[in-house]
Amino acid sequence: MNKEELLQYTLDTYGAEPEYLWQKYPDSFVLRHANNRKWFAVVLDVDRRRLGLAGEGAVYVLDVKCGPILGGSFLGAPGVVPAWHMNKSQWLGVLLDGSAEDDLVRQLLDISYDMTKGRI
Repeated sequence: MNKEELLQYTLDTYGAEPEYLWQKYPDSFVLRHANNRKWFAVVLDVDRRRLGLAGEGAVYVLDVKCGPILGGSFLGAPGVVPAWHMNKSQWLGVLLDGSAEDDLVRQLLDISYDMTKGRI
């Protein structure tokens, strides 16, 4: 899944539009719940070397909340890395370069959305 496909999925599924918060990082954004304004996803443009990945240039990383036990079961899957710039015990990073299966990206987004929605 790439960034554009992610944005279409989150708009279609949750009605969430990207919110660009950082002027210094114009390609990075958050996705929030409409009712409680909590973040359920963050997309950051990160240099591959900072993630310990081979190759040159940057990659988009999707950070999603999943909790420590569930997160540990996903680490090691293709395209799944420790979260970037978030609590690594509560959040996971997913590379948006096609290395993670699309179904896995959607599953992790759904988990994150459910974990951050709060009480209804």
